[in-house]
Amino acid sequence: MLHTALLMLGVGIFAGIMGSILGIGGGMIVTPIVTLAMGLDIKYAIGASIIAVIATSSGSTIAFLKDDVLNLRVAMFLEIATTIGAIIGALLTGAFDPMILYILFGSLLVFSSWNMYRKMRSGQEVLQHVTADKWAEKFNLNSSYYDKNTKQQIDYQVENVPGGFLIMLGAGLASGMLGIGSGAFKVMAMDGAMKMPLKPSSATSNLMMGVTAAASATVYFFNGSIRPDLAVPLALGILGGSTIGTRIMQVLPSKIIRLIFIPILLYLGLQMILKGFGVAI
Repeated sequence: MLHTALLMLGVGIFAGIMGSILGIGGGMIVTPIVTLAMGLDIKYAIGASIIAVIATSSGSTIAFLKDDVLNLRVAMFLEIATTIGAIIGALLTGAFDPMILYILFGSLLVFSSWNMYRKMRSGQEVLQHVTADKWAEKFNLNSSYYDKNTKQQIDYQVENVPGGFLIMLGAGLASGMLGIGSGAFKVMAMDGAMKMPLKPSSATSNLMMGVTAAASATVYFFNGSIRPDLAVPLALGILGGSTIGTRIMQVLPSKIIRLIFIPILLYLGLQMILKGFGVAI
């Protein structure tokens, strides 16, 4: 039991660091380790993944709020779309062929990785237009943050608000119908569609993931998927790791974060496409 607790603590620290830097939660790191390395049932892996997401969100959001990196208005606005999509997705479960949906959403992630690569190559992290987006102005979504890498206060505009809302609606649908996480879609909506800089996109995604995961955590708790002997050391490790990760993320150049994020997006997209064709990796 001590060996398992120490292992989960170490996994939690690593998952917390990576999850808070990338804004995709620690679930995608925890699940394969719990299932493959520890040989546990996928039921407990899902429960551990939920704990990972909530703990990553809790640990990193406090630091990002304190440093004023995340965009709270964008988070709450997009969370409306995710929640509506998740409810509709849950109601429509079985109405569509899941294989087609896997291919569709996987292709969207692959396309997003290409868009992120183009944005990295262009070197244009912050867009400034003479005329601000009317929806961003209406909902007061434009903001600023202090980049500890460049040591500058960066003002940025939010673009294509309806497009970001539709992507998050789709992410909620995917989450509700397929039971997949939507962290990558959250960053994709903000960084790709809404043209936000990557750092506030990642920070805002961390907050949103915790809200989404908390809604389903009660169900997993009462059906016995969350084991305290795994959840407690995992959560402690993630809380510590996410605190470290928030500090690392803010001093990293955005280009380095993109270099880490692009292959992850590409991998997730290809994994979903292959699953749609009945190939498991």
